[in-house]
Amino acid sequence: MTEQEDFVPKYIKRALTQRLLSLVTQFPCVVLVGARQVGKSTLLQHLFKDFGYVVFDPVIDVENARADPELFLQNRPSPLILDEIQYAPEILAPLKRRIDKTLKPGQYILTGSQQWGVIKNIAESLAGRAVFLDLEGFSLSEIAETPSADEGWLARWLKSPKEFIAKPSLRLKLPYTLYELLWRGGFPKAQFLPLENIGDFHAAYQRTYIERDVRLLANISDLQLFGRFVRLVAALSAQEINFSELGRDLGIHSGTAKGWLSLLKEAFQWFEYPAYAGNVLKRISLKPKGYCSDTGQVCFAQAISTPHALGGHPLWGAVFETAVVNEIRKQASFLSSSPNIYHWRSHGGAECDLLLERDGILYPMEIKATSRPSRGDTSGLRAFRETYPSLQIAPGLVIAPIERFQQLSENDYAIPWDSN
Repeated sequence: MTEQEDFVPKYIKRALTQRLLSLVTQFPCVVLVGARQVGKSTLLQHLFKDFGYVVFDPVIDVENARADPELFLQNRPSPLILDEIQYAPEILAPLKRRIDKTLKPGQYILTGSQQWGVIKNIAESLAGRAVFLDLEGFSLSEIAETPSADEGWLARWLKSPKEFIAKPSLRLKLPYTLYELLWRGGFPKAQFLPLENIGDFHAAYQRTYIERDVRLLANISDLQLFGRFVRLVAALSAQEINFSELGRDLGIHSGTAKGWLSLLKEAFQWFEYPAYAGNVLKRISLKPKGYCSDTGQVCFAQAISTPHALGGHPLWGAVFETAVVNEIRKQASFLSSSPNIYHWRSHGGAECDLLLERDGILYPMEIKATSRPSRGDTSGLRAFRETYPSLQIAPGLVIAPIERFQQLSENDYAIPWDSN
């Protein structure tokens, strides 16, 4: 065995562990979805060592599962993990029949890395029998090896801003500087590689996974042009997307640009939040705001060669906002009842980077890539309150790379981006 083959990164506990274990005891089928290389297989093989395990392939018909799914399942009794189920959708109908015989919890765990194909097929075939769970790249608490699914700072803020303000969170003890954390990104493997190999990892990820999955999802004849599209989209992370401009920059139709961006969403490489409209539609921009799902991929796509180069790059603010939004999205996914998430921007230019809505309360947030936030950085939060005086709005947060929690105005506070 070579040195590379012998190397096995240590297992880091995931914040979703307890929720996943609970769902398996309550439902006959659990579906774990997420991008490639976020650790789905590692997590399941670590937690469910007594389950059988089969990983499907887009080319090879593993164990003749697609040709004869009934025979496959006869020879693969539950409990069973079926990895990358989108490559064997023929299994779903006979799987449903087997589940219906007993409805016993914990029979099957499925995984998928192509969102639309997995969710559409399973939602139709296993309606009422399967529950879905999203797995992202590492959160900050996971990187710090202190995962806290129930008591992360976001959960405490949503539960009681007043109590949070009275006793704010401490900062996490992270193994890397801010620049290096963002440059590495959140993929588990990227946490263990030497710094000089991080660029190689992201290059391989883009070629091996993004381009391969795209070939399977759509018939794109010009992959070189699509590669340019991926790089351009990375530069637009943390912005509202104008498909006409995006298409024009590449010489393609706006409908093509929209379709290609949908492919990235299907492969969990891109996500969007809608604009918050409220009751004053004429004053609000209704474009969604989009983000890349990994800052390491953004840095690679923009040829940012080192962590130090990131600090002086024109996209530094956008990369930091992307990192913060990804972290909030991950923490929200840990909750059994996730908040609705929006962005807000008036035609006059006032904006809130994020709006979280839960139990009829809105939680406005601004993200600032500065170590010295000031009262001026709360202008968007104040504008939102003035626009919607009748709504129930919590105190606002400015999330920034600062040392400690601090008050910026009567209703707004700054919080370290790496709070626990």
